[in-house]
Amino acid sequence: MSLNPRADKLATLDEDIQQLRAHLLELKTLLLGEATPTAVEDFDLRTEELLARIFGRSSPLLDAYEYAQLGEAGGLVNLPEEAPEGAALDPIRERLRQRQRVLESCVAELEARRAEAHATPRASWLAGPRISEYMTKSIRSISPDATLQEAGKSMQAEKVGALLVQSGDEFLGMITETELSREVIAQGLDPATTTVKTCMREPLLTIEESAPIAEAVRLMKEKGTRHLAVTENGMVVGVISVSDVLRYYSGVK
Repeated sequence: MSLNPRADKLATLDEDIQQLRAHLLELKTLLLGEATPTAVEDFDLRTEELLARIFGRSSPLLDAYEYAQLGEAGGLVNLPEEAPEGAALDPIRERLRQRQRVLESCVAELEARRAEAHATPRASWLAGPRISEYMTKSIRSISPDATLQEAGKSMQAEKVGALLVQSGDEFLGMITETELSREVIAQGLDPATTTVKTCMREPLLTIEESAPIAEAVRLMKEKGTRHLAVTENGMVVGVISVSDVLRYYSGVK
């Protein structure tokens, strides 16, 4: 048994940071050179094993890296999604850049752990950019008694993929394009007469604005959704979608 566990912890953190930085350098060479499918696949396998060893296989950072490999929002829950404004035209390069952003977040997390190694172990969120930096602050809502047709028209007019369902001052849930297509097309419901409350997703899935982007990715994958309501001290202050998440991983502010 070590006589100085704190020193051992710092040494381990330093080694992990060094390995992650080495992977970042290797990734940059792939971005600058010929990124062949074989080279990228080999890099991904080694990087996934490294992230799993450092953070654990259930880590949201590993989820984020696997998500970045897909390079598109649809990869999160197997549904289509609009590309973020300003996205690169080269899909291979764009996916590599998204991997780079995730690895940079991993390094930031370990740097934060190292900085706090002398303090009481924290039970707070992971380090890295916060949801508040990328969320949509406009709250677009609809009444639970509105029809699915009205919800669809509202989404089209507002150019959004989801609406919060609001009754008075209370948010009951969310209605998304997914529910609309699933219920109207698959179930054969009449959108002109079927109300939002019969198809909305409830209870409302929320995440605190102080949470990191990686935590939003983890929760979206866990719950199979593309949208989360964002709260501040328990009050809804906005929405974050996979398009917002992609703005971070694509380097678009």
